[in-house]
Amino acid sequence: MYSTPKEEIESRISALQSLMRQNGFEGAIILQRADLFYYSGTGQDAHLFVPVEGDPLLLVRKSFERAVADSPLQHISEVKSFSQLKQSINGTGHGIKKLGMELDVLPVNNFRIYEDLFPGTEIADVSPLVKINRMVKSPYELAIMKRAAELNTRMFSFVLEVLKEGMTEMELSAHLEAFYRQNGHQGFVRVRSFNQEVFYGHVMSGSNLAVPSCSVGPTGGPGTNASMPQGAGLKPIGRHEPVSIDYVGSVDGYIVDQARTFYVGEPPEKFVRAHNVAIAIQEAVVKRGLPGTAAEELYDISLEMAKEAELLEGFQGYPPVPFLGHGVGLELDEFPVIGRKSPHILQENMVVAIEPKFIFPGEGMAGIENTFVVTASGLKRITHFDDSIQVVPC
Repeated sequence: MYSTPKEEIESRISALQSLMRQNGFEGAIILQRADLFYYSGTGQDAHLFVPVEGDPLLLVRKSFERAVADSPLQHISEVKSFSQLKQSINGTGHGIKKLGMELDVLPVNNFRIYEDLFPGTEIADVSPLVKINRMVKSPYELAIMKRAAELNTRMFSFVLEVLKEGMTEMELSAHLEAFYRQNGHQGFVRVRSFNQEVFYGHVMSGSNLAVPSCSVGPTGGPGTNASMPQGAGLKPIGRHEPVSIDYVGSVDGYIVDQARTFYVGEPPEKFVRAHNVAIAIQEAVVKRGLPGTAAEELYDISLEMAKEAELLEGFQGYPPVPFLGHGVGLELDEFPVIGRKSPHILQENMVVAIEPKFIFPGEGMAGIENTFVVTASGLKRITHFDDSIQVVPC
């Protein structure tokens, strides 16, 4: 049985070809692993050639046998060299003047190889079309993402069993990551942005939650060392301080993003108040998140509510990041962006993670994150673990 149904792949290819026609592309070569899987059903080492008209051609370097087993595409060939790649594409009979490639992620040295391979052909960036194509999810994709959300519900319940005063952030993360792996998590999270590696997400506590880092999100944490300066560190978890579990559940390549705050002992009142404001922001955005709404409008609503609550300083980080949420799917940073100057307009079946968070320098963080699907009546939750602060008795 193929990893992705044939009808699903055909629909995706057809949608990409329509966008290519509108933008003057005569063909595209898909290389990036998430995109390749999306359009072909395999993550093997391969090039997917998509002509603007006609059937795509999957050209596999390694492993051909696995690609054939994975992909429902009709035309799959084995190629061992760039010269074979060129011959295979030229042999389709498509005279290509404008060829699309994913220039947002393709290294310059690789790009130059393809320039030499196809002289006289304009190589242009097809990645905006790919990301537009991918940002609206099919019923098939939504069903898988709901299974990822179910995995996260069980993981967050497990936190209540293992969280103890005095254990380090790394110890807690080891318990949770082992739980994930035992239940089928792929072990890493795909991120398209350059230099933004993520394995499972972040586990941080107390003052570490307010440590700025290279992470593009509101929180970052110190990490274990200067070479990986984000996420869990070696700090022991103390009483009455926030412990944030911001983890990405994954099933069959698809992800959901979710965060909850735990305490050993009762939380301080200022954190309870900020948490309640975060929930209020989430609920306001849920109601306003209708198809046709500008994504920037949701961000503006959150800013106004944070200002009214006198919590604007530290909202979405310290210093703040200019967004409230982001699309998720095969990658953690998909379209749409729910943020300042976002060009995106909500459409039904977009999937977004909404994460209102407040940073208190030197003390910690209050906030929440859930994944939602855009519906005709507003945002509908995919992730369902209790939103409230979770307290483990001392």
